[in-house]
Amino acid sequence: MRICVVGCGAVGSLFAANLASLDEVEVWAYDLAAEHVAAINDGGLRLVGAGEVHAIGIRATSDAAELPRCDFGLVATKAMHTLAAIEATAHAFRHGCVASVQNGVGNEETIAAHAERVIRGTTFPAGKILEPGIVQWDVKGDTTFGPFEPRPAATAAIEQLADACTRGGMPSQAVADARGAQWRKVIFNASTNPIGALTGLTHGRVCELPPLRAFVTGLVDEGKAVATAQGIELDAEPEDLIDHAARPDVAYGHKASMLQDVEARRQTEIDYLNGGIVRFGREHGVATPLNEAVVALIKGMERSWIEN
Repeated sequence: MRICVVGCGAVGSLFAANLASLDEVEVWAYDLAAEHVAAINDGGLRLVGAGEVHAIGIRATSDAAELPRCDFGLVATKAMHTLAAIEATAHAFRHGCVASVQNGVGNEETIAAHAERVIRGTTFPAGKILEPGIVQWDVKGDTTFGPFEPRPAATAAIEQLADACTRGGMPSQAVADARGAQWRKVIFNASTNPIGALTGLTHGRVCELPPLRAFVTGLVDEGKAVATAQGIELDAEPEDLIDHAARPDVAYGHKASMLQDVEARRQTEIDYLNGGIVRFGREHGVATPLNEAVVALIKGMERSWIEN
């Protein structure tokens, strides 16, 4: 089996390194970060922290033309880079399946414009790149794969991918309807990530301050209302996940990806998180004033980097 991880940032690196432990899986990694790619090719990909892995043999490249025909693609880029990434790599998946393991909503629709067989994926592991070739694994978690309804991959293929990820160290399950898991994570991220980004607080510190925790609940309620309006049944309660992640032994000190982006003055995924909730809310007649406010605040922060 040949799998290409498209976007070898923190999450993509977690999948690439763990899958590379399987003898029957050939792992390729496509990323535009030349130093990271060079480090992977020279010394392998090392994970530290929640899991210690040193993967040798991953074939990394920044030239999409070098990618061979692949059975599976795992798109792990930031949501705003999905289009460019799948346009560059689609030729490698002409006969395979492509799964998104990204944040937010709308990624599968973008992928489906360039791939015949698409898998809706949701993953909870998190980390950050410490230096080229070395990734800190902050949070372990499960992954869910299911068909993207308009252009679904076959059930057997989805099960094959989930099985490989699980055996490689990334626990995964194949389900008939993956929307519930996806929207649970969208609501989780949209309710906590921007609050951390705006305040500079880790997940646990956001949750231990009552006024902020109450605001998080307000965002959760809006997201749940939008999911319900679409006929989506969440696979678990987002509030439970938020409280679980705030534990000292889980993700109390974890800086959400949006806070990492803000600290580096990079564009955030706000349009695909809170912005996605706002967009689907408008389509289904559900008011989302708190999410609209968060979008405005993050957009204002991004603008300040340009003007200051």
